[in-house]
Amino acid sequence: MKKIVISKPIVSAEWLHSNLKSENLVILDASIKKVVGEGHSKSEVQIPNSRLFDLKEAFSDTSAPFPNTFPSELQFTKSAQALGINNDSAIVVYDEQGIYSSARVWWMFKAMEHDNVAVLNGGLTEWIKAGYKTESKTENNASLGNFQAQYKPELMKYFDDVKIASSKKSHIIMDARSEARFNSLEAEPRAGLRSGTIPNSVNLPFEDLLNGHVLISEEEIKTKFKQLAKKEEAIIFSCGSGITACVLALGADISGYKNISVYDGSWTEWGCLVP
Repeated sequence: MKKIVISKPIVSAEWLHSNLKSENLVILDASIKKVVGEGHSKSEVQIPNSRLFDLKEAFSDTSAPFPNTFPSELQFTKSAQALGINNDSAIVVYDEQGIYSSARVWWMFKAMEHDNVAVLNGGLTEWIKAGYKTESKTENNASLGNFQAQYKPELMKYFDDVKIASSKKSHIIMDARSEARFNSLEAEPRAGLRSGTIPNSVNLPFEDLLNGHVLISEEEIKTKFKQLAKKEEAIIFSCGSGITACVLALGADISGYKNISVYDGSWTEWGCLVP
């Protein structure tokens, strides 16, 4: 098959199955544990020809004090090349939870100026539900790719950016944590991390965009965002450690919002740095 260009941020299992033999297709398994902790989920199968995207190590700055810290342009480039990713690769990212960590990887590629990327709606669960074949997980043996990252700083926000945005109310800060965590009714899962909320932020739990393991309809997603932000407003997405904030970024992208960014350190950083 010829090379493909992915025009939407979400693709279906049916679409992926029909494009499996595309010349430039790269399928990434971005699964991590849903409960906080290192390592990946326990599924022993993968979508055929998937490559494991090591979100916790190869694609995070492990020298940073907070988890899942966005890597440097150089680190991302080298790690992507090691996976056999090229500048013309059409990338589909999935995870074993449905849509959880896959959105983070989608956003990372966009922040490294690679837009030919999408999330598999429903992930591995939806693929299996559709009756498509899987294979045992295998080590990546792809040839070295030529991918070259070009960091777009406007897509990522850091502590000082969010501190200014919070105090000046220049952005809508949208928190993807559960309502109970957002309102300090439930303890944070990370040991020693205080409960709380970034001042002047609003809450949209990422699971509100899901119906089980798949996204709710596009119109329903648009309605969720319309209740909290106008199209022209700037939005910063936050969560616990920068993972599920990207599910909201995915929903906002689907809904046509353009001025959006993700707070990399999210509440893990803010809760540690602000008493």
